[in-house]
Amino acid sequence: MPTCRSTLSLFVAAALCAACQQGPTKEELEAAKNTVECTTGDERIIVRFEDAEARILTPDGTRTILYQVPSGSGIRYLNGLVELRGKGMELDLIREQTVRRLICKPYEIPKKE
Repeated sequence: MPTCRSTLSLFVAAALCAACQQGPTKEELEAAKNTVECTTGDERIIVRFEDAEARILTPDGTRTILYQVPSGSGIRYLNGLVELRGKGMELDLIREQTVRRLICKPYEIPKKE
């Protein structure tokens, strides 16, 4: 009987390991392609660009959706209260007439432990 238990234990362990996902999902990889991680001072802000929208996630968990508008050059998104504009990975976040320079880089999916 001990052999059956150890075989069953090995089978269960193998099944659990097979169920564990190695690396990011296809959906996570696709979302990361359109996402940038920005810093301003000591704050980290995540911006995802999708379907003529910029979706911002701030350190306090606030989510803001901005809508793309025509721009002479670069990008420009706004919602009436907040504006995001710039070129490449250098963006300005404007709120209440205060400009915050964002230094951005492509988003990297955190490693799963």
